Amino acid sequence: MRDDAFEMLRRMTRARVALGRSGDGLPTAAKLEFQMAHALARDAVWGKVNFDGIADALAPREVIKVASAAPDRASYLRRPDLGRRLAAGEASKLRPGPFDLVFIIADGLSADAVESHAADVVIATEAQLSGLTIGPVVLASEARVALGDDVGAAMGARLVAVLIGERPGLSAADSLGVYLSFKPAAGLRDSARNCISNIHGHGLSTERAADKLAWLVREALRIGVTGIGLKEAAPDAALPTSAQPSSITHHKPTGARGHE
Repeated sequence: MRDDAFEMLRRMTRARVALGRSGDGLPTAAKLEFQMAHALARDAVWGKVNFDGIADALAPREVIKVASAAPDRASYLRRPDLGRRLAAGEASKLRPGPFDLVFIIADGLSADAVESHAADVVIATEAQLSGLTIGPVVLASEARVALGDDVGAAMGARLVAVLIGERPGLSAADSLGVYLSFKPAAGLRDSARNCISNIHGHGLSTERAADKLAWLVREALRIGVTGIGLKEAAPDAALPTSAQPSSITHHKPTGARGHE
């Protein structure tokens, strides 16, 4: 049986606290829940993102699909360095700016996170960035955070926001992270990025994440830096609770697939 002294703590967290025991092992229900969480985490890591569905959700925004140098999922997991750079010839797909901001949606380590939350965060953030020039959304497969540096540099972006599936844990397999970088370029250090993490149904909501990201974008452009030089100390009053319609300047694609 569970010790009632821990009941209040269990109501406050999804962490496994005082699960109890049956003999010298876990109760059956707790063991089955753990096995299910582990299976979900494995599926999230090995899953393939439906980028076509994300492109549909982002319409009428233009999207550009690129791939990292990792030829397959197994290589991606064994060789993190391959996921940090574009495959040969992929840079030619990118349209040059200049742009104030480019969103990059990368699969990372959780397909579930990307499919569940990424498009919503992009749409909600963009609605708060009136007056900025925003480039096409780049959809990157087998990608790590640093891939955004090559993409941003090729597109002439002042800022890149990489939305990526976070490494799944045993309490959340669909957690999304966002990494914001000013003046992206090859070799940029992680200390030069700002991170918003734990975006999922039991963590930070997509709306609140968009509020934080929009605030960071504005501040980064104002002071010309991200990372340790940009403190994530936005007062609550500075974060809007709802986005109002705004005027966004998008890159207009050529060809038959136009935008309204």
